[in-house]
Amino acid sequence: MKRYWVVGGEYEGADFRALVPGTERMVGPFEDERKARNEWIRLTYCPNATATTRYSIAAEAR
Repeated sequence: MKRYWVVGGEYEGADFRALVPGTERMVGPFEDERKARNEWIRLTYCPNATATTRYSIAAEAR
């Protein structure tokens, strides 16, 4: 069974190489990929999100 996490935050630039300290977020775990995707959508399309905010879904094998 896999667990899913939504990870990301605001990056220092459009190259998405380094996160702005203190903006890191890790949400989860989710037992269902659909629930993780719903959270990813909520965070990604948040009205307060900047152009340099990015999240992804990470899967953890158990």
